[in-house]
Amino acid sequence: MKKIALIALLAFVMMPLAFPAAQKAAGDYLVYAGSYTNPTPGTTSGSKGIYGFRFDSKAGTLTPLGLVAETVNPAHVWASPNGKFLYASNWETGDKVVGDTVSGFAIDQKTGKLTLINKVSAHGDRANQVVLDPSGKLAGTVTYNTGTVSFYGVEPDGKLTEAFYTDQHTGKPLSPSQPGPKAHGIVYSKDSKFAYVAELGLDRVYSYRLDAAKRTAAPFDPPFVSIQAGSGPRRLQLSPNGKFLYVNHETDSKVSVFEVNGGNLKQIQTLSTLPAGYKGNNTTAEIQIDREGKWLYVTNRGHDSIALYAVDPVKGTLTAVENIPSLGRTPRNITIDPMNEYLIAANQNGENVVVFRIDHKTGHLTPTGSQQPMPQPGGLAFVKIQ
Repeated sequence: MKKIALIALLAFVMMPLAFPAAQKAAGDYLVYAGSYTNPTPGTTSGSKGIYGFRFDSKAGTLTPLGLVAETVNPAHVWASPNGKFLYASNWETGDKVVGDTVSGFAIDQKTGKLTLINKVSAHGDRANQVVLDPSGKLAGTVTYNTGTVSFYGVEPDGKLTEAFYTDQHTGKPLSPSQPGPKAHGIVYSKDSKFAYVAELGLDRVYSYRLDAAKRTAAPFDPPFVSIQAGSGPRRLQLSPNGKFLYVNHETDSKVSVFEVNGGNLKQIQTLSTLPAGYKGNNTTAEIQIDREGKWLYVTNRGHDSIALYAVDPVKGTLTAVENIPSLGRTPRNITIDPMNEYLIAANQNGENVVVFRIDHKTGHLTPTGSQQPMPQPGGLAFVKIQ
């Protein structure tokens, strides 16, 4: 039995290091998963970088491609709108000159492999998200340890320019329990004229004016709105019509709704992400809204669930529906496929990636049965195979 267990463990550890024959399996999408290359307590091992899968949208199944790019702590990944490039935020790189970075990769759609184009400074420590605007001409990143937000140009060949704008968040936390500036999420308006940034350590949501063509950015006036002291706003999603902004709170396990008028934000609702009576430790991680704007999902790390809310199409407000098990420990990231049929969850400490089918009538998530092992998965991104 010990010999069998050892063989199984070695198979899991070695799986991401090579491309198995499964890379030729059926699939009309590529799915990329960032990861955490530094081992954390409770996990089998550190990973090696970005991992790839083929996704069959008819069956709702993932087929592993293994390691597609070796890179340090690619915590979050984002695909360009044209599907040719993938971008990653790299934290704790150990680079004493450049520090943490944002990396750009060219996608080989036949194999799924990634080729590094270039990498640029994140202008802060622990770059934890990279997001491209809808036009694909701008990229933005935020840093957790430093509390900065930076914007970059994206060239036609996928290359990132150096940051044309960096803002250092400053100020006194509303709560003594909050650590100070720790930026954690970005979302853009559909017309790319505004960006909204979650500032976890100061309990704020910032607004920025953007011009993608001229590559300019500036704080809106007023530059931010404050929310509940000690809430820890982490990530954001806009409703498809752009009228409402949804922000999950890491620290107090809640989600807030804001009315949006250009750069002006007005908070109109806050409610819990946890079932009544739950007393255990918990922090939220990621938030997603389906493409019809009917259902909102937030991950709970601790309760290890995905909170589901129904969205009022007129008021934008939320009604809690249920908490769905994430089928793994510490669901850090989730994403919805471009067809709006599936949600994929990355359970960091559960070390697996799980596919769920979305019920459009109820919002409920049903596992498709496709569950792939992966060391410490992080951000997820879909790419349509051309």
